[in-house]
Amino acid sequence: MSSKKQAIFISSLVILWYSSNIGVLLLNKFLLSNYGFRFPIFLTMCHMSACAILSYVSIVFLKIVPLQTLKSRSQFVKIATLGIVFCGSVVGGNISLRYLAVSFNQAVGATTPFFTALFAYLATLKREAWVTYAALVPVVTGVVIASGGEPSFHFFGFVMCISATAARAFKSVLQGILLSSDGEKLNSMNLLLYMSPIAILVLLPAALIMEPNVVEVTLSLGREHKFMWLLLLVNSVMAYSANLTNFLVTKHTSALTLQVLGNAKGAVAVVISILLFKNPVTVIGIGGYMITVMGVVAYGEAKRRFR
Repeated sequence: MSSKKQAIFISSLVILWYSSNIGVLLLNKFLLSNYGFRFPIFLTMCHMSACAILSYVSIVFLKIVPLQTLKSRSQFVKIATLGIVFCGSVVGGNISLRYLAVSFNQAVGATTPFFTALFAYLATLKREAWVTYAALVPVVTGVVIASGGEPSFHFFGFVMCISATAARAFKSVLQGILLSSDGEKLNSMNLLLYMSPIAILVLLPAALIMEPNVVEVTLSLGREHKFMWLLLLVNSVMAYSANLTNFLVTKHTSALTLQVLGNAKGAVAVVISILLFKNPVTVIGIGGYMITVMGVVAYGEAKRRFR
């Protein structure tokens, strides 16, 4: 009976993780591209604000994980560096959603293992088995094919999406290097708790300088559309929920399971986005995305076998 309850619990976590990730992705697209709210930096700041507040509540009051304190100024500088890189990845991803369909955005985002392997090699000069690198060829090839078959291809949006994907991979490699000592290791929930306020401090002046009319337009949209503030609130809470459920799924399953589920999540997001936004797709684009996903699966399997 206990194993049955555990299976139900894990299944519920996975469903919540899928819902949060896909929900925040689709809401971002709706707000930034269809709703007239063209402020990706401010939107990212809303996400980080929710992450800061809800992380504090989850750790200090709900005690989902123990609170880990910072040990030194050096550790703080490392976390600040991670926070800035994390900011860049989220802002870049949100900007790309203004110009690209969610389906193509997910296809480009699936190349994360390629950038992770590249940065890991450049940073540590540690080589993987040749089979592992060979598996990355279809990852990149699929995106090249998908780009050629993408009806709504936008060069600037593509550049921002690639930049966001690279920044996300760089952050994961950097995290492994900077917080590698046992005394400095933080779990992902505590890391988010400390990174979020730093991200807000970086994003606030950036939003005021690069999006100078954000307050005026946001208030105007709030008066015009009565659900504007609710959409922003739900979107921000879902951004935190995506991080929380990612941590919990990893904790209760394994990193490999998370990778497999993540690949399936991308495919689900593509299908849902096409149904909701009716963005045109081609057989070439779908074929390219499938090649990329198969490459990611092969890469994960190769890393597991030749570790």
